[in-house]
Amino acid sequence: MLTRIFSEKELQRFQSYLNRGERFVIVTHVSPDGDALGSSLAMYHYLTNQGNRTYVIVPNDFPVFLNWMPGAKDVVVCDRYPDYAEQLIREADVICCLDFNEPKRIGKMAAHVAGAEADKIMIDHHPHPADFCDLTISCPGMSSTSEMIFRLLCGIKAFDDINRDIAECIYAGMMTDTGGFTYHSNDADLYLIIMELVRKGIDKDAIYRRVYQVYSESRLRLMGYVLFEKMKIYPAHRAALITLTLKELNRFKYVTGDAEGFVNLPLSIEGIRFSTFIREDTDFVKISLRSTGDFPCNRFASVYFNGGGHLNASGGEFFGSINDAVAVFERGLEEFDLESAGK
Repeated sequence: MLTRIFSEKELQRFQSYLNRGERFVIVTHVSPDGDALGSSLAMYHYLTNQGNRTYVIVPNDFPVFLNWMPGAKDVVVCDRYPDYAEQLIREADVICCLDFNEPKRIGKMAAHVAGAEADKIMIDHHPHPADFCDLTISCPGMSSTSEMIFRLLCGIKAFDDINRDIAECIYAGMMTDTGGFTYHSNDADLYLIIMELVRKGIDKDAIYRRVYQVYSESRLRLMGYVLFEKMKIYPAHRAALITLTLKELNRFKYVTGDAEGFVNLPLSIEGIRFSTFIREDTDFVKISLRSTGDFPCNRFASVYFNGGGHLNASGGEFFGSINDAVAVFERGLEEFDLESAGK
């Protein structure tokens, strides 16, 4: 029996919004990860199976190792089809905002979503949700937004409507947002959910392999280059930094997702508790931060990179050169209150 998380009032309101329209749009954050896509596609399949016209719109492309997910081929990438994406948002009856807590997290789509007349639902597990939706369902303690989707569907008595496609998407989201159940995963309820998803027909081992063990030769060579040439250790701060420029990425024929997980690699070094990955993009510099124990990398992201996220997994953006971003990071190591931030 799962622990009760949502109140009856929340569940009734959630159900009432699902009953309000026939055209649904599901949006999620920039650089969609496994949880963003998993939760969105799980809702997509549920709403579609209920007879609704449903679309998933992402700001930009998602990693190629998520292409196997049921429904991934139907996702609308706003960067590729901006006019079509804007039309779908404008015509929606209900917009589901999944796995993000404030409009800026969806990039250029934010203005269209904010201006849409549709009812808006937020379902998210990041702290400090902004007040921009008609219904906000926020659970910062939850492992993933995908777990929230499972619990919400069960809460509105739609468990029998969870088919294998939905179950695969939910499991992929839960798995990726916990690093293969290695962090944010010490909750017995998670494994009750996994049991039910397996009963729905998922092959959890196959999903793990698709996400974590099937990569291109170029990615593996890039990983070797990163570990040998690009990883810098700061022993006094028990921290590590990896940087990659666009030129370096192009050298290894980079495609979206090839650098996924690189930020976690230094944490396997004994004594390292804080790892940062700074990657140059076309318009900005992307920052990924990970930590162990009680080191709040989300606070570091907020103070120095206008970002945020979870205690041990967060991100941000920097508008400037990659060298300037590194300088900000190194200044942060010196300024950040390491004693109060945890040891």
